[in-house]
Amino acid sequence: MSITRHMRISNPHPNIIAFYDGRVEGHRFSPEPNWVDSGALALGIASYAIVSSSEALIYDTHISNVHASDIRGHLEAMGITKFTVVYSHWHLDHVAGTEVFKDCVIISNFKTLEHLTAKKSVIEDGTLEGLPVIAPLILPTTTFSDGLTLTLGNIEVQLIQCNIHSDDATVLWLPAQRILLAGDTLEDTVTYVGEPDHLATHVKDLARLAALNPLHILPNHGDPDIIAAGGYPASFITATSDYVTKLMRATHDETLATMPLQAFIAEQIKAGSLHYFSAYEDVHRSNIEMLHLDATKVG
Repeated sequence: MSITRHMRISNPHPNIIAFYDGRVEGHRFSPEPNWVDSGALALGIASYAIVSSSEALIYDTHISNVHASDIRGHLEAMGITKFTVVYSHWHLDHVAGTEVFKDCVIISNFKTLEHLTAKKSVIEDGTLEGLPVIAPLILPTTTFSDGLTLTLGNIEVQLIQCNIHSDDATVLWLPAQRILLAGDTLEDTVTYVGEPDHLATHVKDLARLAALNPLHILPNHGDPDIIAAGGYPASFITATSDYVTKLMRATHDETLATMPLQAFIAEQIKAGSLHYFSAYEDVHRSNIEMLHLDATKVG
């Protein structure tokens, strides 16, 4: 049975296709412990294609070559003949399928290239995050710093580098439609903290994204129905910033530090700016532990 049997394909906007897998009870990539199930399928994950005529811009290549092959096959059946790949950041669940697109231009910011180059051997032998290995890991062929503007047919796509979730994040901004493809800078239910010493910078860069005033936000990790219906409103950014700010307070507030996620973000859930998904309790607990470890290291 194909590992992509639960992948859902939707059109949140006429020129955007979402390829979503995960959040399916009992669905696993493998019965053995692995980073795909724990870091991607349990939370749900989407990759995107922006299409215009016979061209497609692929925003992340999903969690396996099988997923990427299905994506490419679907787009080729639509008449797409030219593909360009953009990496949202270096994490494995966003670059795993790129061997399928190795004949294409692959774009990232320079910091993403640095991370992938430094970690290439341990990604390929499985000692970084465990199985499955990504071998060969396909490195970006084109890099930029700060920002880059691409034109896809009559669609302008701005690549914006920021430091949210990881220090090498790239988001896509479609100014004419005011659509933000957010990668992992925004997650529903809550962001995953991998770099706790950068949280203050994350808040500043979230403010930069909020200043775009997007009408629609498409994250890589979120609710599949909300994504399929067009995405999240701008309040998603504010809710994420509020969560990060509260996390920083939790470093010195034991009541906050011991609070379960559902209580921690009760205000945002009530307002509808975040949507509770139980798998994110583990993410939240990991965030708290990461912050406390970082505080111990610093102080």
